[in-house]
Amino acid sequence: ERETYLLSSERRKFATTLMLYVCIHKSVRLISTSPYLTVGTRVKDVLSGGCNIGDILLLDPAKEELATIPDKTIPKELMEEEMIGASHGWAFFSSKSNPTVIPLPRLTALSPDQPDEVCNVAMSSSSPHHQDNDEEDCVVAIKFFGRQLSMCRPGLDLEWTNISTPVFCCDSSNLIPELHELSFRDHPVLDRSQWELLNSCFRTEYLVESPSDGERFLVKWYTLAFSIIPRFMVFREEETTEGSIMCYTEDIGDMCIFLASNEAFCIPASSSPSLDPNTIYFMGRGLGFFHLTTGEAHHYKTLDGVLSTHYWLPPFSI
Repeated sequence: ERETYLLSSERRKFATTLMLYVCIHKSVRLISTSPYLTVGTRVKDVLSGGCNIGDILLLDPAKEELATIPDKTIPKELMEEEMIGASHGWAFFSSKSNPTVIPLPRLTALSPDQPDEVCNVAMSSSSPHHQDNDEEDCVVAIKFFGRQLSMCRPGLDLEWTNISTPVFCCDSSNLIPELHELSFRDHPVLDRSQWELLNSCFRTEYLVESPSDGERFLVKWYTLAFSIIPRFMVFREEETTEGSIMCYTEDIGDMCIFLASNEAFCIPASSSPSLDPNTIYFMGRGLGFFHLTTGEAHHYKTLDGVLSTHYWLPPFSI
């Protein structure tokens, strides 16, 4: 079986986001040695000038409980805007008035047949300030629904570079795209009724790359319209004499994969206390984790309050 995708051999992060403007705010950047899921904020006090003092709420997937970062200053601009993504520990917000802190060019008009909705946003570096990044220019990318991909370098480019992708693109990939044709083999052994059930599911695909050795996985997430019970298929990229082949696997070793509406990522379970190896942590249609070994899913207990924004944050530091 062969399928064509937009992939990449580079370890650059891929993105997606909003309608009019994007802004990145460093004052809400956090430091973490473990992955967390963003839950929201709890306002405690209002300061003069409109800023708020509040707690930032995160879900600790290992302990299955809320972690609170207390008494953070939340700028007025961000209280009025919508969080639309997260990358490298930075939060992305949409603004219809004035993007602040790190201005990005005004988005150019889209073609009439291109939806103006977006599906992902990310950066190629944890330092979007050009003067702070000695290795390479930081790139911010926006992936719209459909074929539109827009990219720019903050502080350097005066306008976005727009690309119409020629084929299907993994909207939740964490890689800048490059055209590849993938061959698949070793699919799971399922009976006809099981394949028919999967074909009736909504399917989301994620391309994930290990930060340590560059190993890549393609994850297919299947969900039914009125069910939160997930089904996952994971394919590991293997180099053969015939080229790169995506092989079905139920064993990703010490790795655990994190999937949500932002860029997917994977980390070794041994790098963070209490994470389960060979496991997919998911947020979307349901919230929990899926053991590839047993094929069983565990859903987290309902959290107090509503999940206003839900993005996995990988371990990071300033």
